[in-house]
Amino acid sequence: MKAMILAAGLGTRLRPLTDDRPKALVEIAGRTLLEITLARLRVFGIREVIINVHHFADMVADYLKKNDNFGMAIDISREELLLDTGGGLKNAAWFFKDSFDKDEPFILHNVDVISTIDFERMVEFHKEHRALATLAVQARETSRYLLFDEQLLLCGRLSGSDQQADFVNSSHQLQVQALAFSGIHVISPRILPMMSEDGAFSIIASYLRLAQHLERIIGFRADEYYWRDLGRPENVAQAEKDFKDGVL
Repeated sequence: MKAMILAAGLGTRLRPLTDDRPKALVEIAGRTLLEITLARLRVFGIREVIINVHHFADMVADYLKKNDNFGMAIDISREELLLDTGGGLKNAAWFFKDSFDKDEPFILHNVDVISTIDFERMVEFHKEHRALATLAVQARETSRYLLFDEQLLLCGRLSGSDQQADFVNSSHQLQVQALAFSGIHVISPRILPMMSEDGAFSIIASYLRLAQHLERIIGFRADEYYWRDLGRPENVAQAEKDFKDGVL
């Protein structure tokens, strides 16, 4: 099984921690966000990873070389222009070409989130439900909710400052759930040729379009697991405290 780590962002919300480094190399308890994510994937048994880079790209490449790729086979996908999550994955589609015939799913993981989400359970859930993509979701506050029906199939999102429901599939609106996406996906490689969007685009746009055509984009409830967004300095400080307190 393979994985991709999304690490190309500018990390503007993390300033001043990212004034002289990419967000992937921001540290928590003496370990970089990139090392922590790689370690989580390695424990699950993943050895082949691709990482997209843009901001301070050479620093990430040098860091991996210095650490012997942490004992993994790691490729770099350089982006001259930021491609966002969907464009970044589409740009790295070649990395997953060997998985097409077997339809072997892969993990897509934001570098700036940390969690104890059980990848094994999530992959099993993905396979059992014959999903095209499975998104780790939680019932927590967020500014960008996704909407799921009673079967946890993606059916829309809340949009705008007034959080209006924008349905792409209206078959189950009566029992809709608004959930927060956690930046961790399990994806079937057959989605890659279905991504018709070009340039820089969010993968959520692809998911919503595909859900409109009744493709199985499904939510995996991850409420029981620790999760934290590391996009702000205060969140990094809290995660460091959680490490020291043994929460992680």
